[in-house]
Amino acid sequence: MTIFKQKDWSSQTRRALTATEIEANLALLKGWTLDTHSAPATLEKTYRFANYYETIAFVNALALVAHIQDHHPDLSVHYDRCVVRLNTHDVGGISATDFDCAARFDALLT
Repeated sequence: MTIFKQKDWSSQTRRALTATEIEANLALLKGWTLDTHSAPATLEKTYRFANYYETIAFVNALALVAHIQDHHPDLSVHYDRCVVRLNTHDVGGISATDFDCAARFDALLT
């Protein structure tokens, strides 16, 4: 997967994934968790960095990927970390789009 290649989501019917589908997809991603304390549930990961400069560099790269994919996460930015939360508002839950973007965000650091 090329992280900067736009995926055409308009050709796919998006839907909220089932609990079983979410668990299966979560097993494929390192460090991502399911936060069910919010409604709707979100995929969440905390990325850690050595300093603020590295954190902001990651946030800027993530913002470009999110813009290209037209799928924008909630971010909580701190000195040495960025917490990323994903869900798909128009389906009221977690969709395949969330997992695709999560994998693209992870690829920024490989």
